[in-house]
Amino acid sequence: MRPAHLTRVIETEFASTREGHHTPVMIWGAPGIGKSQIVAQVAQTHHVALLDIRLSQMEPSDLRGIPFRDGNSVEWAIPGMLPNAERHGPEGILFLDEITSAPPSVSAAAYQLILDRRLGDYEVPEGWAIIAAGNRQGDRGVTYSMPAPLANRFSHFEFELNLDDWVAWAYQNDIDDRIIAFLRFRPEMLFEFDPSHNPVAFPSPRSWEFSHRALKKFEFNNELRLGTLQACVGPAAGIELDAFICNLDQLPDINAIIRGEKLPAPKEIDLQYAVAAALVGHAIRHQGSDNAAKVHGNILAYASMFPEKEMGVMLVSDMHRAIGATIFDLPQFAQWSNAVADVMLYS
Repeated sequence: MRPAHLTRVIETEFASTREGHHTPVMIWGAPGIGKSQIVAQVAQTHHVALLDIRLSQMEPSDLRGIPFRDGNSVEWAIPGMLPNAERHGPEGILFLDEITSAPPSVSAAAYQLILDRRLGDYEVPEGWAIIAAGNRQGDRGVTYSMPAPLANRFSHFEFELNLDDWVAWAYQNDIDDRIIAFLRFRPEMLFEFDPSHNPVAFPSPRSWEFSHRALKKFEFNNELRLGTLQACVGPAAGIELDAFICNLDQLPDINAIIRGEKLPAPKEIDLQYAVAAALVGHAIRHQGSDNAAKVHGNILAYASMFPEKEMGVMLVSDMHRAIGATIFDLPQFAQWSNAVADVMLYS
């Protein structure tokens, strides 16, 4: 399931705790693709606590707590890491990350917690959703086969990467426009992992975010930039990204475009992707400003300048996902949509 759809599933499952219809969710996927991030994003959207418990780092007794004597009986001190309505709030998400890396003895201790929402005398607060995530056995991580009794306590979703969803996330999180443009140009490099070779650094959504940070720190250090990019996304992808960035000095004047000057689109396809990504970035940065409508209108007008209409469609689609339906009210949108009607699909 693509990330945007999986996010909606998690949001619905979180809301369902209020009616008592919640089913624990298990997210399967390769390392570094953003499984943990979408769970954190849902918690942030709803302004609730996210308790991230790594079962792979625990002993079975860690979940049950520590026994202590109370008169003639033994009580259990409930672990402070488990959700508590007074400490953490009445609603939240209990996230069992790396659950497939937990030894069977630990995952067995979680059976009752996941299905019955209790562990001994402890009960998960009613408003808390239970979400788990883990790598598959073919991903070359430390993984165990999920026992059938545990698997039967979840609804299972396979995390499927989607470039459009990643691009929307990247714009929301101020990822460098040039990295977005590069991955639009080379979409197959969003995730490139061969478990049989067991690479140390490889392209993934997580490592592209690392490369964004590397550019912020090392962009103007010619001796270190390439090496730091390769350290994030691997040797081949690092070389390609560095070459792509070095070629961007041939771009047209982006500021002139957003001022409304009629400049031709570059002929090179990689530069067209770079222009489109830069313009969407400017559209986001001008949102809410006094001249937002003018800037957005000028960008829409430029969308018709590309030799291939599909490039303009990509630009406007990314712009719509980033800033919303306000672009539909601009006269330039109507002009552009009429010009590309033959390549547009409406649902």
